Amino acid sequence: MSQTQKPASDDHVVLGKLTSPYGVKGWLKVYSYTSPMQGILDYDAWMLRHDGKLRSYRLAQGRPHGKGLVALLDGVEGREQAEALAGAEILLPKTALPELDDADDFYWHQLIGLKVVTLDGIVLGHVDNLFETGANDVLVVKGSPQQGDESRERLLPYLYGDVVREVDLDAGVMTVDWDPEF
Repeated sequence: MSQTQKPASDDHVVLGKLTSPYGVKGWLKVYSYTSPMQGILDYDAWMLRHDGKLRSYRLAQGRPHGKGLVALLDGVEGREQAEALAGAEILLPKTALPELDDADDFYWHQLIGLKVVTLDGIVLGHVDNLFETGANDVLVVKGSPQQGDESRERLLPYLYGDVVREVDLDAGVMTVDWDPEF
């Protein structure tokens, strides 16, 4: 499963965010949602969403720095301009994402929102988000109003073929082998 985080809209996905200026020459610290982290630097055309506005930038340079990343965008020439972009989300058109090699591979944004149903047809809720644990990715499934447990949250390991039996993106359904009582 390939990681890109939040769906931004029907056309874009959020790849990361700009967190704060780095230095005085316009560089910014980048928090990447991609796996591997440096994957965000493979895209040279970034759409930034900040204060409800969208604006395109070209990635001039980017590199790992410490445990994170830093980037310089064309047209951002000093610390003040970088500060003005701090907090911006980095968007990418979904059409720019590479095709996945395996039919059983999915981007995270494709899984968020899917209805989660057991093999017996019991609705557990929907995929609210995902996170990494090191051993495997984990699905956060929010409860179902039909079951009267909309406040319930389940953590299911994303183990395709074992726990996750089928993903039907067209139908918006993920079928899992999971005890609804757990």
